[in-house]
Amino acid sequence: MFSPVLAQEASAPATTDIKGSQAASTQTVVVTGIRASMQSTLNLKRKSDGIVDGIVADDIGKFPDTNLAEAVQRISGVSIDRSNGEGSRVTVRGIGPDFNLVLLNGRQMPSANLGASDSRSFDFANLASEAISQIQVYKSSRADSPAGGVGATLNIMTGRPLDLGNQTSIGAKIDYDRSNTNIPGQLNGKNITPEVSALISRKFGPDNMFGVSLTTSYQARNSGFAQAKVGDGYLGPYAGAADPGGTLVNAKGITGLSGNQLYDTPQSLYYVLQGTQRKRTNGQLTFQFRPSKDWTNTLDYTYFENKQRVASNALQAWFSGKNVISAVDFGNGAVQSPNSYTENYGKDPQDFNMLAVRAGTKTTLKSLGFNTQYRVSPGLKFSLDAHHSVADAGKDSPYGVGNDLNLASFGRNSNTLDLTQEMPVLSVDYTPQPFQVSGSFFQDRVIKQTVDQVQAGGSLKIGESSNLNFGVGSVKTKFNSAFQQVQQNAWSGVVKDRSKVGQFFNQANFTPIDYRQYFSKLGGSGDPKLFPTMYIVDFDKVLQDAKNFTAADGPEVNHAGQASYAGVWGPSLANPSEIRSLQEKTNSLFAQYNTEWDLAMPMHTGIGLRYEKTKVDTTSRIQYPTSVSWGTQNEYVIGFAPGVQVPQSASYHYWLPTVDWDMDVTSNLKLRASWGVTIGRPQWNEIQGGTSLDAIANIRGLSGSTGNPALRPVKSKNLDLSAEWYYSKQSMVSLGLFNKDLTGFPGSTIITTPSTTATTPVNGRYWQAASASGCGTDTFCIRDYIFTHFAGQPGVNGTGPQPDGHQGGQILGIPTDPALPLLLSTTVNANKTNAKGAEINWQHMFDNGFGFQTNYTYVKSGLRFDNAAPSTLNGVAQFALLGLSNSANLVGIYEDSSTSVRLAYNWRGEFLNSTNAFYKPQPGYTEPYGQVDLSVGYNLNKNLSLSFEAINLTNATQRMHGRNKTEVLSAVQFGPRFMLGARYKF
Repeated sequence: MFSPVLAQEASAPATTDIKGSQAASTQTVVVTGIRASMQSTLNLKRKSDGIVDGIVADDIGKFPDTNLAEAVQRISGVSIDRSNGEGSRVTVRGIGPDFNLVLLNGRQMPSANLGASDSRSFDFANLASEAISQIQVYKSSRADSPAGGVGATLNIMTGRPLDLGNQTSIGAKIDYDRSNTNIPGQLNGKNITPEVSALISRKFGPDNMFGVSLTTSYQARNSGFAQAKVGDGYLGPYAGAADPGGTLVNAKGITGLSGNQLYDTPQSLYYVLQGTQRKRTNGQLTFQFRPSKDWTNTLDYTYFENKQRVASNALQAWFSGKNVISAVDFGNGAVQSPNSYTENYGKDPQDFNMLAVRAGTKTTLKSLGFNTQYRVSPGLKFSLDAHHSVADAGKDSPYGVGNDLNLASFGRNSNTLDLTQEMPVLSVDYTPQPFQVSGSFFQDRVIKQTVDQVQAGGSLKIGESSNLNFGVGSVKTKFNSAFQQVQQNAWSGVVKDRSKVGQFFNQANFTPIDYRQYFSKLGGSGDPKLFPTMYIVDFDKVLQDAKNFTAADGPEVNHAGQASYAGVWGPSLANPSEIRSLQEKTNSLFAQYNTEWDLAMPMHTGIGLRYEKTKVDTTSRIQYPTSVSWGTQNEYVIGFAPGVQVPQSASYHYWLPTVDWDMDVTSNLKLRASWGVTIGRPQWNEIQGGTSLDAIANIRGLSGSTGNPALRPVKSKNLDLSAEWYYSKQSMVSLGLFNKDLTGFPGSTIITTPSTTATTPVNGRYWQAASASGCGTDTFCIRDYIFTHFAGQPGVNGTGPQPDGHQGGQILGIPTDPALPLLLSTTVNANKTNAKGAEINWQHMFDNGFGFQTNYTYVKSGLRFDNAAPSTLNGVAQFALLGLSNSANLVGIYEDSSTSVRLAYNWRGEFLNSTNAFYKPQPGYTEPYGQVDLSVGYNLNKNLSLSFEAINLTNATQRMHGRNKTEVLSAVQFGPRFMLGARYKF
């Protein structure tokens, strides 16, 4: 049986099933070496019910990869998402991270991931591999497994002292990450960082009835990356140059576009250099008491902490479109995007921005668990497992969990963007002007998730060849979060008179560098047209200059519609725009009947049924807009009334049947078939009630989102077939086929509703008069006309001509203006799809110490994004299956009595990573990526071993594109990472 009821027994590296008495329970055998590890992995696969894969450590502290996600990607059908060049979340058989369930020793763990704050997915970056004995990947559905894993259920297992016995080991590594050297010194940390780990395990007392173990690890890593990106996405698609809502209105020099051909254009371009400093601490203390061979009790406490600091600097250019476009050449495609794109600003130079970020996050997990197992008789056993686990996440920096300090120099006369190379290439005609702070924001967010879970079960032997597994469970999850973004909107600069900027902002705090060297692996970085200079910002000093200048509140301060700058230069949760309080309680029961059939070809069958009932209770804050202030050409600042808390509830239940069958055609050849129904629960934000609104509106209205507590899980009917040939102890060939019919997949739709509390100047009386005068849809012209012809009228607060030649000030919505449109995105159960594919595995060990592992996974689904169609039609967004990709692994192995070598190549094909890439309703595709990793171990003696590891040995880069390859979204250069270590066993 899979649940923690019996999973606690399967804590040592190798597993051997006792099929026939307890169908999926395991006994432990300590093994060492790659060969023994491979044999243990094959035993896990061969003896389990259903379709199971896994990875077994050849010894505690010697998991085959330093990162658990990097390890599981070696399994067929498993792909990973990377963050900062390191595996973080897993996709299985084309099903994304949110619909794969990750357990720790059979228990559901809380997750508090600030990077994906609404996700249920487990972030493997939080958990070190040193204490892990094995990972089991259950690809077929199981009645004894908690629901939630549509793609797979992954069970991470740690060692237990009564299994580990008496042993002590200490390990240390030095980590050299070359990506940390590929960024300026102002952004990175030390080039060499430490990793240390320790294990102490003891058995004692009469008959060794007591056991205690402690595993600890500390890992520091400094890394970096260089990224070129169209960071605000592409505008469109629009229908031909004549489309009045498009970006080509009044544009010049258009080539390659004809008629009503759909097109889009880039909104901005960024070159980003970022350094990340991570400190990860893990520990687990376990106490066991076994008064008799039939009764085992386990008490464990698990702790992890992950701290991360980010320092980033970027060069950014924002594109205006329309009449400033002087040339644009379009490439081919159903939706055409530019090969090159040029804007000329004439006598109105635009801002050339440097963006600076300093932020930090801290994530912790504290888990206290108890497990007891009692064998009443050879044919009957009972067990109970309970745990209380809390995950917290929040800021670890005075500047919050995220921020953006925007520094503007108004000297960009014209620019051309070349999109035909691996990375976008920006050439700029720039007249240097002093930098000053323009717009900025600081974000603060806290997340707390609590899981209280109890599971009880048993196994009853019936006759000589059958057994009944049964159990009940209850899990209560509380999810609480709060978020606030503090923002100021002086996008034209906080200093009114740009000739005086140098008086208030020390220009010595902006250090020029040639940033092109950091993109050397990306095509286009050597193009002589590429603008060469980025200014590295001294964040603390520039921020202090901004504080001093705005606090003085002199006549040169541009208030940009704000009464004051008090409280805008740092994070705050004083008035959260988003508060979520949600409780989800699920009660379950299951039964599974297993039978061994002693026939000419021995067979095993298992029939199971699981019932789950879930109730969702949520309290959410609903925020009401009260005012609209049109302060710049394309931004409308919203004023809000205090929010109101509103409770909501919903519930659902499911019956989830499963059927497993396997047959030993020969002693080495096994056939399997599994059928079952699984569910995958929605993300937290999707079932959270209430409404969250943006702080800034645009000409179309105010965007936001509203939750749907009644949203039901995705339901999947799964069929798995496999054939496995175990032709030696460490060698195997297998072929698997799978099919998933999924219904109720969440889809996004936009509901447009008028605000009852705020009006907008868009299409109001002043606007219509300006438009009729000849301005049409030109918002620069409309603003100038209103300030000139309606000065002093209600809602018109002009400040006179600005340095760019246009009129400045605020235009407010007045009672006679139209109601502000609220464009609310919500989630509904709207889609169904099918995912099917095949997996082929081959593992072989030769007699001379050499061997290999290879696998290939093919996945197909009919639900793909239509690149030739608009992303949203009539308020309904396109839906497509994210993460769907083919994948392959090839691992070469050598091992003798003292030396072990693993050279691994992992490849993942192109996949759709988002339908809302870079905050625009557009597809984002991650292009094929392959990575080579190397690990070498050498045993000096029976106690001391040395290791060397190299990750991303060939310095692979990663690229994303939109609807076609030319529509580049991102190109990233990381760097290889090297580790040298030693481990001593006492």
